[in-house]
Amino acid sequence: MSEKTDKTEQQRLSVFKTYKLYVGGKFPRSESGRVYEVTDSKGKWLANAPLSSRKDARDAVVAARKAFGGWSGATAYNRGQILYRVAEMLEGRKDQFVREVADAEGLSKSKAAAVVDAAIDRWVWYAGWTDKIAQVVGGGNPVAGPFFNLSTPEPTGVVTVLAPQESSFLGLVSVIAPVIATGNTVVVIASEKSPLPALSLGEVLATSDLPGGVVNVLSGRTAEIAAPLAAHQDVNAIDLAGADDALAKELEIAAADNLKRVVRPQAVDYSRTPGIERLTAFLETKTVWHPTGALGASGSSY
Repeated sequence: MSEKTDKTEQQRLSVFKTYKLYVGGKFPRSESGRVYEVTDSKGKWLANAPLSSRKDARDAVVAARKAFGGWSGATAYNRGQILYRVAEMLEGRKDQFVREVADAEGLSKSKAAAVVDAAIDRWVWYAGWTDKIAQVVGGGNPVAGPFFNLSTPEPTGVVTVLAPQESSFLGLVSVIAPVIATGNTVVVIASEKSPLPALSLGEVLATSDLPGGVVNVLSGRTAEIAAPLAAHQDVNAIDLAGADDALAKELEIAAADNLKRVVRPQAVDYSRTPGIERLTAFLETKTVWHPTGALGASGSSY
């Protein structure tokens, strides 16, 4: 019996994972039907990833715009709870992400585990900021006259993010989480060389409480997908974290057509605790004036 069992195990075929895009809360294959080979740091084949087309990019923008009203209208506290739930789900699938990050970035298991832990902690960190950022960048303004003058931050809208090319998971989380924490929706282009952690993140988001369309994950040739997104009239902002200098210049020119907000690429150590720059990068400030009533010599009429 033992020999038969061993023989059966030896004959068993491996079940390879099929990676798909994450758009509108669903897992479509690329509209083009194309895929490309993803290899590890030593050139060993890992999987076939979808090669997204311009149509996939446009579909992702439609999904992000559809989700924007509900997500931006949710309370900041609710968004924080949902981001924390994502961290919980990542914690439960940590082993999978450790393997994928180790393969993607050529790290040992222990170093990859440290990266994944840092990424989960980063989700928790941004979850805590959702209902606090308004207190930092908003508030009451002193004015001369019988008025309340209040400034409050509001999300910009649909944001395209070019994920960092080398930091396939921690860098990815560091550019997605602040965008959605402040009420924006996002279309993210995964690292071209190492897209698997990003595509697996889509599976986590789908099983968390995050509404479909808030985060949309595309994989493929960064320049090919980014060009139509930078020129898209319904995209409000773009983060060029994963673009080289030549591509960044080209995308900035395209983004200027509808006055998109642009975060230029810069050298970032994603292992360091981030500031609030990426939280504020995609916020607009709304200022409201409201009369308080007549103010006489004795003060307010209230």
